[in-house]
Amino acid sequence: MDAVLLDPSLYTVKAVLILDNDGERLFAKYYDETYPSVKEQKAFEKNIFNKTHRTDSEIALLEGLTVVYKSSIDLYFYVIGSSHENELMLMAVLNCLFDSLSQMLRKNVEKRTLLENMEGLFLAVDEIIDGGVILESDPQQVVHRVALRGDDVPLTEQTVSQVLQSAKEQIKWSLLR
Repeated sequence: MDAVLLDPSLYTVKAVLILDNDGERLFAKYYDETYPSVKEQKAFEKNIFNKTHRTDSEIALLEGLTVVYKSSIDLYFYVIGSSHENELMLMAVLNCLFDSLSQMLRKNVEKRTLLENMEGLFLAVDEIIDGGVILESDPQQVVHRVALRGDDVPLTEQTVSQVLQSAKEQIKWSLLR
C-alpha cells in the first residue's frame, strides 16, 4: 500500500470565493500560487460555479482540490483547500464566514447588501484566515473583532484614509467652534 505521507501544515485554506448567481466574482482571495494569474483564477471560478450552482451538496472535488460551498439567495460562498485537507475544517471556515456576515448584515446576506458592506467582508475574512492559516472559527469573535476594528482603532493601526478622515473631522469641528 503506497501511502503518500504529507507533513502536517497550518496552511489549510487555498482560497475563499464569493460569486453571484451568474458566476461572476464579487470577492476572491487566493492564498497560494495554484492559480497565479487572474485569467487562471477566473477560469477556475467559472469551472467551479458550473459544477456546483445546480447541486444541493456542500462539497466537491475539483481539479485536485477540495471545495466546500454554500449558497444564499443570489450568492455562492466557496472555501477551497487541497485534496488531502480535512473537509470539516474547511466547512468550519465556510460556516464561520457565512454566520459572521449574516450577523453583520442583519441576516440580509444578498448581493446588494454585501456590496454595500465590502469593508466588513474584508475584515471578517482577515480575522478568520491569515495567509491560508485558520485563525478563528467562532462567528461571535469575528463579529466582535470587526466591530472593534471599525470603531476605535489606534492611530498606528489606521489606514491613511482613516487618518485623513479623522483629521478632516477634527479640522471641521475646530472651525465650527
